[in-house]
Amino acid sequence: MVAFHYPPWQGSSGIQRTLKFTRYLPDNGWCPLVLTANSRAYPAVSPDLLGEIPPGTAVRRAFALDTARHLALAGRYPGWLAQPDRWISWLAGAVPAGLMLVRRHRPRALWSTHPIASAHLVGRALARLTGLPWIADFRDSMLDDEFPTDPLTRRSYGWVERQVVEHATRLVFTTESTRRMYLARYPQLPAGRCLVIPNGYDEPDFAGIRLPEQGPKPPGAPVRLVHAGVIYPGERDPSQFFAALAQLKRAGQLRATDCVFDLRACGSEQYLARMITDLDIGDLVRLLPALPYRAALQDCADADGLLILQGASCNHLVPAKVYEYLRLRRPILALTAHAGDTAGLLAETGGATVIDLADAAAIVAALPAFVAAIRQGAHAVPGNDVVLRYARSHQAAELAHCLAAAAPGRG
Repeated sequence: MVAFHYPPWQGSSGIQRTLKFTRYLPDNGWCPLVLTANSRAYPAVSPDLLGEIPPGTAVRRAFALDTARHLALAGRYPGWLAQPDRWISWLAGAVPAGLMLVRRHRPRALWSTHPIASAHLVGRALARLTGLPWIADFRDSMLDDEFPTDPLTRRSYGWVERQVVEHATRLVFTTESTRRMYLARYPQLPAGRCLVIPNGYDEPDFAGIRLPEQGPKPPGAPVRLVHAGVIYPGERDPSQFFAALAQLKRAGQLRATDCVFDLRACGSEQYLARMITDLDIGDLVRLLPALPYRAALQDCADADGLLILQGASCNHLVPAKVYEYLRLRRPILALTAHAGDTAGLLAETGGATVIDLADAAAIVAALPAFVAAIRQGAHAVPGNDVVLRYARSHQAAELAHCLAAAAPGRG
């Protein structure tokens, strides 16, 4: 399993996909070997999830550097040293380390997961050198209409993506819309090579998490809504949301005693802080630091509602944290396009108010009623029976079927 994001990496919910596969694949007859990067390459680390790695799992941490931190002079570095990404040096360490794992353990199949793009380069190299079947996992699509914006990076990503399409035994996506997008982009790609294994939540992560009863809020206590995780200024641009909050505040329809929005570990703090200051909504929006994983789950459980931000450019994606939101069974304010896969999932599970992130007028019109419904304890929550379909153990079973189909008869 070639995965750049693995404990002790901190800062991406995408780490959970690989971590939970390594936890549940043995229950389905597969023993995972993990090839990841030396932690020096990670921008931030935390020991929080190291204990979640199943005992006995072989984890090889190969040489890797972060071009922006380790190979830059005065903060500058040649662009080719960061193509297709800043961790391209991992290729030099991961391929020899992967070959050693193959010789020692004789695996039946290879699996690599994007992001980062370099992981698929490692998967391609190992598949070519060993002849093993290769499953390429896409937590996100590599190319969108507006991403990447840098022409050199876009060409580089396009080349890596074509290598995957031409040579991977199976392509796995997290949503049906992404699968359809790739089949349309590459008409020669057989539909039978492409399948969907969605993200999900892991039930043991919620052991000991206290879930307060939903009910009316006491007078004077503000409704607290939490957004957990990174807010990308492009894909999750909050400018229209913030503008709507400013308009509601000026009109006297929304005060700090009514509600407060806590943005936890959002990244881009300086950019967002300037916007919050300029719009004079600092009493409504707070930027809070990161918490360890389980503490962050408890923080979400303690909230009165949970916030999703997703622009239309990501309609074909479902943020991984949405599944954890669903398991917490709190009211959800989903600022996302109605045509996207996230809105479709929430329509299936219930418990969400969906408003287009780019439509400030719609947010102004609907937000007060959402806050009032939570204050009265009247907002619906996700249905438990539907949410159970997205347990991580189910996704691991689906991956096991994929591996068996890709590597039939291998000893």
